[in-house]
Amino acid sequence: MERIGLRGHVSRALRVGILCAGVLWGVANAASPAPGEIPPDLLGNGRDGEPVTVSAHRGKVVIVTFWASWCGPCRRELPILGHLQKTVGRDHLEVIAVNLNEPREDYLGLIRANTKLKLTFVHDKGPAAERYGVVSVPHMFIIDREGTVAHVHRGYSPDMLEGFVQEMLDLLPPEVLARPAG
Repeated sequence: MERIGLRGHVSRALRVGILCAGVLWGVANAASPAPGEIPPDLLGNGRDGEPVTVSAHRGKVVIVTFWASWCGPCRRELPILGHLQKTVGRDHLEVIAVNLNEPREDYLGLIRANTKLKLTFVHDKGPAAERYGVVSVPHMFIIDREGTVAHVHRGYSPDMLEGFVQEMLDLLPPEVLARPAG
């Protein structure tokens, strides 16, 4: 195992802090799609190497979340999204988890450690994040069944969960909400 000195730890902490605070510091990037707008379509390639697009899931609620393996809030958010995916089902919900510009081994390591997460994973080296104006993680877009951005969330807190879940439920068809749980 490589031993990292204090300088390496400080350097990594600064990189993490800059990425997490990017929005607050006004880092220049494309504007994030806002509610009411059509988001960029191509998110990158999935684990199978095939392109993952938002338009392929028209008719479903789509959650696109940008994350990184070093991001504690992201690591708390992904299992919650996995539970939502499992509970609602892929016929009405598609959760696409876009890894933000990490080494492939870090991206795959998190997926291997969380085999129960049945999300659509994408490894992005930067282009999708640039098209979406993402400069910090987690950064989530909730897209309605017509393919329009309905809600945008930057950051994560336990308090935002209730509101986020309600926003997502409000976009589902009534018959999905009426079916028995489980």
